Amino acid sequence: MPTITLVQGDITRESADAIVNAANSSLLGGGGVDGAIHRRGGPSILAECRRLRAGHLGKGLPTGRAVATTAGDLDARWVIHTVGPVHSTTEDRSALLASCYRQSLRVADELGAHTVAFPAISTGVFHWPLDDAARIAVETVRATDTSVTEARFVLFDDRAYEAFAARTG
Repeated sequence: MPTITLVQGDITRESADAIVNAANSSLLGGGGVDGAIHRRGGPSILAECRRLRAGHLGKGLPTGRAVATTAGDLDARWVIHTVGPVHSTTEDRSALLASCYRQSLRVADELGAHTVAFPAISTGVFHWPLDDAARIAVETVRATDTSVTEARFVLFDDRAYEAFAARTG
């Protein structure tokens, strides 16, 4: 089980073996964390994402799955892109959110990454309630068999930090 640490700040400023991107299925950049990672990481991330789309991910990355690219100009070796689910009040999609964390750790293991920085996946424009997202994220990382030694949750604001702190304390 990896050590879980919490940081409040900008995930694009983190130093880690891998930084997880809360991507959209197109892998071509977007808003929030996705846009910030593409902007700060530079054009090499987008170039690799385009190659993935031209190959086996022609229809995009499915929700709950993960794939890695270079980290470009970020202080990391890789970016692990995962597509979180949009929150629904009529359908339980929590297994898909948990899968984002599990699959990201699986990809990290394949790469040999030991430190992984995660955002709070699906809590932005996908409207997942923060407390529930924190519960799912922390429980999933704790329960996943991985060689990752540190899972760092990089949380953008006080509310997110407090929600994750309540789950890790």
